[in-house]
Amino acid sequence: MLPACRLRLALPLLAAFAFISGLAGTAHAEGANDGYIAATIKAALLDNRNTSGTRINVDSHQGVVQLSGFAGSEAEKAAATKVAQGVEGVTRVVNNVVVAPPTSMGTKLDDSLITGKVKAALMDAADVKSMQINVETRAGVTQLAGYVASETMKAKAGQIAAGIDGVKSVDNVLVVKPR
Repeated sequence: MLPACRLRLALPLLAAFAFISGLAGTAHAEGANDGYIAATIKAALLDNRNTSGTRINVDSHQGVVQLSGFAGSEAEKAAATKVAQGVEGVTRVVNNVVVAPPTSMGTKLDDSLITGKVKAALMDAADVKSMQINVETRAGVTQLAGYVASETMKAKAGQIAAGIDGVKSVDNVLVVKPR
């Protein structure tokens, strides 16, 4: 949980992010926009003592929220779902958070390098919109999450990640946006 002073500093930044994201986001029937929903959930995860807002990613498309990343326990994963469900405008929560034990500092550094390599390779691919893809690595397992435009893009991103040196396996939980 963030100390109150850090939370007071983080909330205005998240609100500004939500507003800016909302300008580009798609409004749905409930009138809430996805950028606002995602930022509100992220702030709530940061504020909740039972969840890590820094290890859990949040994406929203037409009120369907996808949680991804890593949690230290099943209880943390369940708490993240509960937090997301409590946000106005959320119609459904898909929790793709992986429960993984803590890793050593050396493994964390290796994972950071792998994540950077995967992100760079995705950015280099002309037919993959890499800014829509969250990439996280834990103990060599790379998770791809977010919303993409097609099955082809999802498959291509998975192939690219699998081809990066150091990636032991790919957890491709990308969701194809409904048309």
